[in-house]
Order: sequence, then structure tokens, then C-alpha cells
Amino acid sequence: MARIPDSIRLPALKKATASVIFVHGLGDTGNGWKSIAELFRQNPKFSHVRWVLPHSPIQKVTANGGVEMPSWFDIQEFGLRGSEDQNGMLQSAMSLQQLITREIDEGIPSERIVLGGFSQGAVMSLLSGLTGERKLAGIVALSGWVPLRHQFAAMASTHAKRMPIFFGHGDQDPLIQREVSTSSIEILTSQLGVQRATEDSVIGLTYHVYRGLAHGLDESNELPDLIAWLGKVLPPVKETEEEVKQE
Repeated sequence: MARIPDSIRLPALKKATASVIFVHGLGDTGNGWKSIAELFRQNPKFSHVRWVLPHSPIQKVTANGGVEMPSWFDIQEFGLRGSEDQNGMLQSAMSLQQLITREIDEGIPSERIVLGGFSQGAVMSLLSGLTGERKLAGIVALSGWVPLRHQFAAMASTHAKRMPIFFGHGDQDPLIQREVSTSSIEILTSQLGVQRATEDSVIGLTYHVYRGLAHGLDESNELPDLIAWLGKVLPPVKETEEEVKQE
């Protein structure tokens, strides 16, 4: 059984009615995204959100000469030309599912949990979030890709096509080429049947390509887009209740 990962937990500033689990990339830890999580926490729109920043296990990475580092799965070759570490990916996906279970056990419904990440973390969020049995509030994938592409559609859950997904990518990313991002979008839309989100509905895929962005977070454009999207998928409970009454 996969072990629940160690995590940084940043409590909501008010009563927690939602959670964001954000998964770091290769060679990083949850600490690398703490400042961004704190930025969201200080925004009054997200005072009801708890942030969970898990740490990956330390393991050898083949593409880095076998050097041990924080990694959610092994990478055979940078540029994604080698075979994928399916066993490592699935094991980490199960550990993230346990993290989701803990949030549910502490009173946060799965429909109020967003799972997101950067690079390797984006891969794990797509895999765990779209193949898991629980319907989440949404998935965030920053500078990542859809893994296990030849079997991903068969692994996807029945609610995957209705999941809000924020997918951001830089057009100058030297590690995850634009073609990889494009093929990932093709898998989501053509194979899984995920529709594009609209101004009226956040359900489905919100896809942004950021000009001049390499492998990182664009705080000038991508971050405001993410803030706007997250505000739609995790509104305060009071607003949600009012909307239900109106319907």
C-alpha cells in the first residue's frame, strides 16, 4: 500500500471548506511552492481554503545519471523520448489519493478539493485526478503533460470529461516542448471527450499558452488566470448555497 506523503499544511484563515493539494516538480519539495500558496491564502477570496504541499520521495533519476533527488517517478530521458515509469507513476498516484482521503476524512468533500501541480506534479495531478474514483473540484496542470498516453483514455474515470481542468504552458519551455503540450490537449479533448470551458461554464478544459514563458510560472499572466479560475471552482460555501437556491 502506498504511503501518504509528508506534507506542508497551511490552514485556512477562516473555517476550511475547501482544499488545494499542490504537487511540486522534479528536484523540488513542497517548500518550493509555499510562497505561492501564501499569496493565495492572503487573498480574501481564498480565506476558506486549506493548502497542502506534499513532498515526493527521494529516488534515483536515470536521466540525471542515477543521482538521487526528490522525484515522483523516474525519468529515463529528458525530452520525454524514453519509456515512462508506469509503476512509479501509479504508486505516486495512489499516495496522492491517500492525501485526498485524509482531506475528506477531515470534513472536506471531494467536490471541494483541487489537485494541481507543476511539471512532474502536473503529470501526477492529471493521472491521479482523472483516473481516481472521486470527482474533484478541478485539476491544475502547469508545464506538464498527460502521461501513459497510449492507455490514459482507458484508465480515465467516468467523470473525467466533466472535470474542470486548468492547463498552462509556456511557448519557450525547453524541457516540455510545445508539441508535448499540444498532444496532451489532443488526448484530453479527442480521446477523453473533455470539452473546452466557456465564459459561462468552468467545466472542461481551460488551456493557456504563455508567450515567452520557459519552464516556470508566469506571475504576470498565468498566475492571474489561475486565480480567476480557482475563484470559480472553489467559491466560498455561502456563495455556493445561494447559487443552489437560485437554481
